[in-house]
Amino acid sequence: MEVQLLFMNDLHGKIDYESSDKDVNGDGVKDSVGGMPYLASYLEQREAENENSLLIHSGDMIGGSPLVSAYFQDEPTVEIMEEMGFDVGTLGNHEFDEGVKEMLRMINGGEHPDGTEGYDGMNFPVVAANVQYKDTKDLVIDPYTIEEVGGQKIGFIGVVTTETPEMIIKTGNENVEFTDEAEAINKYVPELQEQGVEAIVVLAHNPASQDGETITGDAAEIAKNTDDAVDVIFAGHNHVYNNGLVDNKLIVQALDYSRAFADVDLEIDPETGDIVKKSAEIVNNIRGDVEPDQEVSEILNKYQEKVKEAKEEVVGNAAVKLDGGYAARGEVGDNALGNLIADGMVEAMDSDFALMNGGGIRDVIDQGEITFGEVFAVQPFGNTLNKVELTGKDLRKVLNAQISEKYGPDVSVSGFSYTWNGETNEVVSMKLPDGSAVKPNETYTVVVNNYMYGAEDYRLAELGENMVVGPNDLEATIEYIQSFDEPITYEAEGRISEVTAKGDENSGEGKDNSDKSEESGSDETTDSKANDHKYTVQSGDTLGKIGAKFGVSWKKLAEYNNIEDVRKLMSGQTIYIPVPDAEAGYEVYLVKQGDTIGKIAAKYDVNWKELANYNELDNPHFISIGQEIKIPKN
Repeated sequence: MEVQLLFMNDLHGKIDYESSDKDVNGDGVKDSVGGMPYLASYLEQREAENENSLLIHSGDMIGGSPLVSAYFQDEPTVEIMEEMGFDVGTLGNHEFDEGVKEMLRMINGGEHPDGTEGYDGMNFPVVAANVQYKDTKDLVIDPYTIEEVGGQKIGFIGVVTTETPEMIIKTGNENVEFTDEAEAINKYVPELQEQGVEAIVVLAHNPASQDGETITGDAAEIAKNTDDAVDVIFAGHNHVYNNGLVDNKLIVQALDYSRAFADVDLEIDPETGDIVKKSAEIVNNIRGDVEPDQEVSEILNKYQEKVKEAKEEVVGNAAVKLDGGYAARGEVGDNALGNLIADGMVEAMDSDFALMNGGGIRDVIDQGEITFGEVFAVQPFGNTLNKVELTGKDLRKVLNAQISEKYGPDVSVSGFSYTWNGETNEVVSMKLPDGSAVKPNETYTVVVNNYMYGAEDYRLAELGENMVVGPNDLEATIEYIQSFDEPITYEAEGRISEVTAKGDENSGEGKDNSDKSEESGSDETTDSKANDHKYTVQSGDTLGKIGAKFGVSWKKLAEYNNIEDVRKLMSGQTIYIPVPDAEAGYEVYLVKQGDTIGKIAAKYDVNWKELANYNELDNPHFISIGQEIKIPKN
């Protein structure tokens, strides 16, 4: 029997999206793509070809949305999804933008002061197997759902990236945690099979990248480490094209914002219920090839009319296009829009400096009149500004914390500039506009948004003092734009610059090594550690990574080095690696994702039952990542 799964990801409430800057079909003409009314028509055409169809998504359908959806708490997006007939979905990180309580309201219903009258939630299941409450370990929502199509059962398991805590506001999400995706999936596969389900699909808000036929990234790793009963993984989060196989599991992703959708065709054996054939097509949502769906258009038009006056209000004028987003590697790493927003934050809070996270800049501002709707699309989250006091040396720590080993710097800055070493991923110098140095021991006021203040990775709540709450970030940006008498001319000007030198002897900052000397644990060399291996922490290291190099669990390293908070590992810190007793009759193996005691035993040609007994495992079927397994030498 043939089943058709129609899929989209990462809409972000852009129900009115349109882009016309690319030739997507190769005919030499730029195409107008996107928009839910047009996507609805494409999907209706596909559904007419196969009555055994399901419409699904992999999260981030709301959050970071434009005015037409965000103005009403993203309820217009849900209304359109229901009209289109969505059958199953999962959570993305942006579903947590306003906390777990609001996420559950969006799913289950209940009126919001800024929402629509009589909002009753989503009329389709939303599943996530790896999102649980910290205190009770109970799942926040159901882990899976079973849909029956043409008499055949298909199980859908949902997961969301474990990196979500690093991307969401802390307030409202304090009591939620995200467990390993593959482990969560593997936990529920047998439960589905016990109910007669052999066709198993994963909705994973996890990224994947593709080069030719090769797919890499988190979704690919999930594929490698999940039960072979899993047939298809629908990915998301990084807004790209995926269509390929990893470990005989089909991985699919369809760009973002309704620019495209995926059509996955499955052939199910009616006797066994298993998927015996699978293929996918990624289809561009080209407006010129279909007429917009009337019902979806009516819903969209209704909300567009309600926000029209506010959206079209002119608040300023741009002499040039203002691009923005994350800071970047290179000699000039800042961007025009990030600089403008950060400068507006300084003005709004009368502060010395400002930092603006790249992920909070969601769009660009085009040349010409600047409307309220445009600025709202840039900063749609409704964050508030927070001003804190930081010393120069603590500002350096904050900047070091936001530099990614893979991507480079994140935040835009105002009130100072800085250089950073592209090899060590650490700040080299920080300068004031007059060329003088930011002084390590002087206290400065720094304004950020409440998301940055609450996110542990930025270290602002940890290091900042005397926090003061200010206005809404959108209001601050609009007021700053309105302060210009002439069209705005902002550009990337080198506020952030990548260098290769390890220091700047003329910076005037002195040789402040506060980042490296901060104590996260004991640095005493006791007699018991005199013969141990010494490892110097590098930028990007974690105890887990270090432990994996030496075959020691991160928990043992933390205990051995008296490290109370493993998140505060510092570059240059010494970690002592316990040297195994030469007389020991075993070697240590650290459990990795996807391992079972049987797989480990097979690697070392050991009977799994004997290995379980040797390690005194109460339940050999439950081992955890990073757990030490002793392998007998003889």
